[in-house]
Amino acid sequence: MEEINNIEVVPCTESDYLKPFRVHYNQNGTKKSWDFMRTHDSVSVLIFNTSSHCFVLVKQFRPAVYMCEWERNKTQPPQSAEKTEEGAAEAAAPAPEPQEGQSASEGDSSSQWPPASAGVTYELCAGLVDKPNLSLEEIARQEVLEECGYDVPASKLKRITSYRSGVGVTGAKQTMFYAEVSDDNCVSAGGGEPREGELIEVVKVPLHEAMTFAYDERIPKTMGVIFSFIWFHNNMSPKYKISTNV
Repeated sequence: MEEINNIEVVPCTESDYLKPFRVHYNQNGTKKSWDFMRTHDSVSVLIFNTSSHCFVLVKQFRPAVYMCEWERNKTQPPQSAEKTEEGAAEAAAPAPEPQEGQSASEGDSSSQWPPASAGVTYELCAGLVDKPNLSLEEIARQEVLEECGYDVPASKLKRITSYRSGVGVTGAKQTMFYAEVSDDNCVSAGGGEPREGELIEVVKVPLHEAMTFAYDERIPKTMGVIFSFIWFHNNMSPKYKISTNV
């Protein structure tokens, strides 16, 4: 998963997943404009395995996260005041623009790439709402099967809530579900759909470590993970009389 190389950044002139627009409007008599992206809505699923008392998450490399880390790191000032003038000048110089053939996994300091792990995040099982003939529950069911390997009837998915994400850029809606599974529901190793470019690692977080995991800033994760763990603690833990280590 973390063998990332041949990085090349090019203009995005056409995409099946996002389309940039600029909207002009008047608000309280003031003329304004705003740039935004039109994207698909999505679903996400908090999966709890009742056999092993653990949450089932997915781990994957996110290019957008990686490139944000690259941008952040290349603008940081030198870390040490004891560097020589030559070293300080080198550290302060802007990082080169991404070029084809450079590797993030080879540790080549001359390219100033962060390690590939900088782009790896822990997330809820999730997917785009891009199948108009399927309900949200059916789309969520497919994602659970493809990404995590559990076969769960759509009728067993509990809707938690829906919310807007990326309101400053996309405003897309995500609907979150909760699914209880057992080892008996596991029919494959999961891992995503290779034909769609997915490379996913299934990760299990023990229930008693959940809140520590959620608030550990050293672990890169989405807000959905944090929110869903809190939701489980408030709504499901009392029912099962189990502790989430809060």
